[in-house]
Amino acid sequence: MPGLASVSLVPSIPARAWPTFAVLGILNCAIPFSLIFWGQTYIPSGLASILNATTPIFTVLVAHLATRDEKLNAAKLLGIAGGFLGVAVMLGPDVLVEIGISIWGQLACLAAALSYALAGVYGRRLSHHPPALVAAGQLSAATIVLAPLAVLIDQPWTLPKPSPTALGALLALAVLSTALAYVIYFRILARDGATNLLLVTFLIPVSAILLGTIVLGERLAPHHYAGMALIALGLAAIDGRPVRMLVRIMRVA
Repeated sequence: MPGLASVSLVPSIPARAWPTFAVLGILNCAIPFSLIFWGQTYIPSGLASILNATTPIFTVLVAHLATRDEKLNAAKLLGIAGGFLGVAVMLGPDVLVEIGISIWGQLACLAAALSYALAGVYGRRLSHHPPALVAAGQLSAATIVLAPLAVLIDQPWTLPKPSPTALGALLALAVLSTALAYVIYFRILARDGATNLLLVTFLIPVSAILLGTIVLGERLAPHHYAGMALIALGLAAIDGRPVRMLVRIMRVA
């Protein structure tokens, strides 16, 4: 059938690439997904969001130690500090009160952020493969690792039958938030590197708050706007292009 080979991604993965995909699947899916889920059974989601926002900080440090072209500099350090502060401001002061809740839940979320950082730097070695192929290999490897654990730990046959709404949500998470997201993830990783890629963590609370406003009719508070502004300034400092553009405008003026 025409086009069948292009649809079947997993069989076309070279055998020598599977060990790399296995490591990536463990670092980028199995470990962080499990730790974040477990951690959020003990700590509030707002605190988990702040801890997840440490991913770019870990990424800069790992990339500085493990790569030659993604070294730490003052602009990156300042920008990441601004972005992290923006996330904290956006989520509000009440979240900071929750920092003393369940140290193990917090450590789990921090370990997940570190795992994401390691995966981002490790995944650079697959940048010569098509992004869809890498996404398929990583998710297939993660499924192979997690499926037996899910059967042993959760015993899915004992759980209640999911509703059509739950199945629809699961399908949306699988197709949009996982499969499509990882294709975009590996495309950006190959083009812009791990540090720039994982800055997206700062935008997760921004997206959640804006979607809550648009879809659910929630209202933005002043600290939401302040947090978004700090995140925007942090990203601009790391990117460098807005600063260079401003310098050129000042020179012309």
